[in-house]
Amino acid sequence: MIESLRNIFAIPELRKRVIFTFLLLAVYRLGAFIPTPGVDPVALAEFIGQAKGTILGFLDLFSGGALGRMTIFALGIMPYISASIILQLLTVVWPYLEKLSKEGDLGRKKITQYTRYGTVVISIIQALGISFFLEKTTAPGGAHLVVNPGWGFRLLTVLTLTTGTAFVMWLGEQITERGIGNGISLIIFAGIVVGLPSAIIRTIQDVKIGSMGILTMLAFVVFAVIVVAAIVLMERAQRRIPVQYAKRVVGRRMFGGQSTYLPLRLNTGGVIPVIFAASILSFPQSIAQVVKHPIVQGITRRLAYGEPLYNLVYVVSIIFFCYFYTSIIFNPQDTAENMRKYGGFIPGIRPGQRTADFIDMTLTRLTLVGAIYLSLVAILPEILMTGFKVSTIPFIGGTLDAFLPRWFTEGLGVKFYFGGTSLLIVVGVAMDTVQQIEAQMVMRHYDGFVKGRRMRGRRG
Repeated sequence: MIESLRNIFAIPELRKRVIFTFLLLAVYRLGAFIPTPGVDPVALAEFIGQAKGTILGFLDLFSGGALGRMTIFALGIMPYISASIILQLLTVVWPYLEKLSKEGDLGRKKITQYTRYGTVVISIIQALGISFFLEKTTAPGGAHLVVNPGWGFRLLTVLTLTTGTAFVMWLGEQITERGIGNGISLIIFAGIVVGLPSAIIRTIQDVKIGSMGILTMLAFVVFAVIVVAAIVLMERAQRRIPVQYAKRVVGRRMFGGQSTYLPLRLNTGGVIPVIFAASILSFPQSIAQVVKHPIVQGITRRLAYGEPLYNLVYVVSIIFFCYFYTSIIFNPQDTAENMRKYGGFIPGIRPGQRTADFIDMTLTRLTLVGAIYLSLVAILPEILMTGFKVSTIPFIGGTLDAFLPRWFTEGLGVKFYFGGTSLLIVVGVAMDTVQQIEAQMVMRHYDGFVKGRRMRGRRG
């Protein structure tokens, strides 16, 4: 590993990209400690301490603790992700955006520009909702979170948080273009990883004071290792479809005749569906702070973190975005057409539409398995932290609550950082990043980042 790290810094271009990425991530972490004006930090800390198992604690993970401290980067990158979801959905139903998506680099730049505009609009809405929420909320001791409430504070909060989100969006784009890539994912990755040391320290302290037994801690360490191994296994799993190329003569040379395979990944979308689903579920909470209609408030309570409807919508959203994102980045019709042009065919399958249908059917089945896997991994933190609250289910909630064991309905109190969503994002982004670094090294005739074998990321 030391030799591999030395090789990274021996390549001038790769060294510049790695250093540039670390510098921008350091700027992002620095902004996560600059507070938003007008908020009482002591009262806010007391309030956040009581909200660890709520939607605020969940969203605080993706902002790297910036939301809990209400800093200028409190909204993080989630508005940008929400805008990307909206634009991608509109691409399917709006012919104008569909035409832009097929116009190459120029069309993609135009869609990116629209995504930036959407990010600003969503940031304004969410920042305004946060300002209303802060004004009406008090700490457990009765202290108000906002020193001087009013429209002055609201407008200042909107300006501060929107500007912070725009800056974080710019940092992610710069990392993608001039760094080692995956800028948005690396920002979320940095926000999660920075909390791991403190979570480990808190767990050790819980063992010392006796609130957690050492056997329980060891059991969860083993569980975390098993989850990481399962994520790595599932992220690298793929179905290899054999492809045979016919021989053809071009001039005096013969081409084709070889056998290869078409790799279809079990989880084509990677961690994107989980991030998209989390972003969608965070948006109603911001709307509820602005719109006080009873119907909206009732729906928001049903969608509160840990409620059955929240878990149901979360799982359904993950499954939906698995299929939706896979349909965007992989087109069976184009793949079958390219195979036909170069004389390729799947043994036993007629070239053309039959091949496209076969690839589509295979990909649909793989995506279903991948979506179920993502849903199970993403829902584990909820059960481990706060349990599955069945008491609010109409008609049968009381009976289920009395029948099910307490650890299932009340949770085990495990720290969120040892859950599945954070590990899924960390492991997935780490695999992609290592793959990109290794590709740069192999291209320059180095041995790669992982000795003795090629490292394959989720899309490699």
